[in-house]
Amino acid sequence: MELIKQNTQSQIIKSLLIIFLGSIILAISAKVKIPFYPVPMTMQTFVVLFLGIGFGYKIALATVGLYLLEGIIGLPVFSNSPERGIGLIYFTGPTMGYLIGFLSACFLASFVKIDDKYFLVFFKLVLSVSTIYIFGILWLGTLIGWDKPIFELGVMPFLLAEFLKLIILTILAKKIFKLRKFI
Repeated sequence: MELIKQNTQSQIIKSLLIIFLGSIILAISAKVKIPFYPVPMTMQTFVVLFLGIGFGYKIALATVGLYLLEGIIGLPVFSNSPERGIGLIYFTGPTMGYLIGFLSACFLASFVKIDDKYFLVFFKLVLSVSTIYIFGILWLGTLIGWDKPIFELGVMPFLLAEFLKLIILTILAKKIFKLRKFI
């Protein structure tokens, strides 16, 4: 009985550590801007999907949730903060839909299985990342008006970079999936 209690406590500590470190990695991924065409690329969506594949939906949702909470309370963890504001003011700006979409994306990415064929992995990741853009353009359209070219502003500039990230994740998915053994 004591061994089970120790294992449970060890499991909780390990999970909390992964969640905390994951939120830090997600914040760093938001700040690193890689020169890319037509807009600089961050690695946020890569890390969000990585969390889902590597640690499952519980850890991934907790990690992304902590990251969002850190940003909402004013820590400069989001991509363009503190330059364009911090806290709830920044969160409720044009990127809120995308940030909320991180939750659905990491959840859906957790359905990647180790025995999935590459095409199925790619399809699941496309579906996962699509939810980020769906939530993003829904919020963006509501915020700036549906008479604006929402798809051209909120999706098109990022498609090439997303495609590249999805290819890399598809190739690495089976190795990433093995991280689940550590939790």
